[in-house]
Amino acid sequence: MDQLKMGDGPILFSRRGALATATLNLPKALNALNLDMIESLSAQLDQWADDDSVAAVWIDGSGDKAFCAGGDVVALYRGSTGYEELRRGETPDYTFTTDFFSREYRLDYKIHTYKKPIVVWGGGIVMGGGIGIMAGASHRIVTETTRMAMPEITIGLFPDVGGSWFLNRMPGRTGLFLGLTGAQFNGSDALFAGMADRMLPDDRRETVLLELAGLEFFADCERNHRQVSDCLKRLQRPPAEQPQSNLRAHYDQIQQLTDHATLPAVCRAITAYDGEDKWLQKAAATLAGGSPLTPWIVWEQLKRGRHSSLAEVFRMELVLAVNLCASGHFREGVRALLIDKDRQPQWQPATLEEISGEQVERCFEAPWSGDNPLADLR
Repeated sequence: MDQLKMGDGPILFSRRGALATATLNLPKALNALNLDMIESLSAQLDQWADDDSVAAVWIDGSGDKAFCAGGDVVALYRGSTGYEELRRGETPDYTFTTDFFSREYRLDYKIHTYKKPIVVWGGGIVMGGGIGIMAGASHRIVTETTRMAMPEITIGLFPDVGGSWFLNRMPGRTGLFLGLTGAQFNGSDALFAGMADRMLPDDRRETVLLELAGLEFFADCERNHRQVSDCLKRLQRPPAEQPQSNLRAHYDQIQQLTDHATLPAVCRAITAYDGEDKWLQKAAATLAGGSPLTPWIVWEQLKRGRHSSLAEVFRMELVLAVNLCASGHFREGVRALLIDKDRQPQWQPATLEEISGEQVERCFEAPWSGDNPLADLR
């Protein structure tokens, strides 16, 4: 079936019959999302929602290294506030970060609530903002190359893009563990955690596209959802051919490490791990070296978001994201990881115990006057 090209640039939009496709197209940047990409994809999804000739949507990433490695943190770094500005008493400028996160979360919410089937091919790296797009899709595909994580603790942010929603819905306390440690998880882990629906061979992407494009679609969205589900089930990788799930293998140990009534006790248990398991060693080291503010936010966001609606979650996370970008921690984390690349962030305060309850509470208080910019989400 011929592919009808609908444009080029950072996102490629195409049609294969009734199947509309969007390809994130910044492979050198691992398809990281910038504001233009967010706006472009959101507008195109609106058009396809109203187009009766479109029965289903496919979203993937250009190249074989990543679906999407996250958001444009360097742009957010430029629009954030550092420790020096805070010491001088300067008032943070919330304009860019409010605009960026509110548009990104609107896109994520739109995907969660989209009536037509959305299939996301999550091969390679899927982190941060990439998980935001993938988490809400009706049909989430992983492969043997999938590497997922919410590693915001390394940059003084928090697992956003709906993390308060999907981390709370993972088995046991695996969501808390992943949020605190930023641990990477593979496609089998994603299936176990409810973050993916099918695992397919990474080299079969074009075959899967052709199969989906060749389906007999109908005017009934629910019927089309079933059509897509049946097709992907037929093509999926047998369980015997799937990689081992670290989350499943370490489930009991994760439960034990997180079985404490307070956040400091949980963090002490994880960082005190002295076994020989490389995956747990890395998770412990990442938590130990990460922002001391982020664990408090993770602990509170999961507690406060446990019974929240999806719209309430995104409103809460918008407040958190804007405030954390004005806390100094985010700017210091990005500086150490991506700007100066010394990997030696100088957190202020430097320890979990030095973070006050008042400081945490302020992160949950709206930094603007008037309504939350996502007040209209229902």
